[in-house]
Amino acid sequence: MVIGFLATVLSVTVAVHVYLWHRLVRSTTRPGGRPRRVLTAVLAVLGVLVVVTFAGSRVEAGFWLAWPGYMWLAVMFYLLVFLVLLEVPRAVAWRLLRRSAPAPEAVPAAVPVGSATGGDAGDLAVGDSAVGDSAVGGSVAGGGGAGAAGGLVGDPAAGAGSPGVGGDVMSRRLFLGRATAAVAGVSALGTVGYGVRTALGDPVVEPVRITLPKLDPRMNGLRVAVVSDIHLGPLTGTAHAERIVRMINAQRPDVVTIVGDLVDGTVAELGRQARPLGELEARYGSYFVTGNHEYYTANGPQEWIEELRELGIRSLRNERVEIRHQGGVLDLAGVDDVSGATLDDGPDLGRALAGRDAGRATVLLAHQPVLAAEAARHGVDLQLSGHTHGGQMVPFNLVVPIQQPVVAGLGTVDGMQVYVTRGAGFWGPPVRVGAPPEITMVELHA
Repeated sequence: MVIGFLATVLSVTVAVHVYLWHRLVRSTTRPGGRPRRVLTAVLAVLGVLVVVTFAGSRVEAGFWLAWPGYMWLAVMFYLLVFLVLLEVPRAVAWRLLRRSAPAPEAVPAAVPVGSATGGDAGDLAVGDSAVGDSAVGGSVAGGGGAGAAGGLVGDPAAGAGSPGVGGDVMSRRLFLGRATAAVAGVSALGTVGYGVRTALGDPVVEPVRITLPKLDPRMNGLRVAVVSDIHLGPLTGTAHAERIVRMINAQRPDVVTIVGDLVDGTVAELGRQARPLGELEARYGSYFVTGNHEYYTANGPQEWIEELRELGIRSLRNERVEIRHQGGVLDLAGVDDVSGATLDDGPDLGRALAGRDAGRATVLLAHQPVLAAEAARHGVDLQLSGHTHGGQMVPFNLVVPIQQPVVAGLGTVDGMQVYVTRGAGFWGPPVRVGAPPEITMVELHA
């Protein structure tokens, strides 16, 4: 799984960086010059950094790569987005610039010094394909004037003459390339800066009222705090968990649910960051289900389940508990993440819901919304999920529906309600654009 993931990262990274080189280096510099060589080297190093970051940040020794690697990943992504969006305007502008260029026939052919006949007219190529990166010194000149022996009259390299058609086209091409790169660069940096501020800021507390027809009316107003995708890891600290705990406790919930992807590392690496979770306060307890990232850690999810038990948080591993409130009863079930199926440790709804009273409401904790169709077949009334991050960085929100039935917020799958929280943390780049971090307060009503 890890090898396949890294192979995908490598392939995508190479493809994106080749495109960025064409638009940010080749289109903005003259061939053979030092700026092109330097920028090419820088882009190559940044491409390697992305791959090394994905590989190295999975072990404690590579955590120091996380900030530079993931920040470039975010900038790279938005450079790609803005450059692609600018392709059509760039093509239109290039056509207009070419139309406004001087007519080739109005410019005399270049003449070798000392030639009485004007030499070979083929020495000057005016077409678009000949005046680009292959032009001598970045331009081809025309007109009169003296130059060095064997050179072209008016060649800028010889220090005389005025720019001709080739040089004019080259200058326009460089101008357009540099203008496009500048617009994309400023837009990308501005977007990433906004996204960093959002990702590292306080999560939004989203109040959500959900009606469950089978809920005992005596349980009206039961408050369930839902938090997911906290992603304790190399870019977070103890303050990240402390803030989330403080904000949840301020809402005075009856139940706290942590719906997967709590960590991106082992207990030895991140145990200190998780300790504030022991301060969660809820009348009927705090509950946890595994996410896919718990299975990506070096030691697997079991050590975290034991660590959370020490912190007073119960893990629901294909099991359920009864929440009793004001004389009413609600079934709260939880299943392991679908990623655990490859390790014979995946979700088992039949086991989680066995022996329940089908006449009372059931709320299911499942990290990925994709489990909703199966949950609906088992008669679940409400599924609480995370995983999607709401897309985290626009336009990823447009891609998530390919895999998941609900991206964010309250939806319906086969008649069953599903609420997908955007998550309180971030994965990879500390950037959120169009999907601010969220702590959800669900209030249940009959």
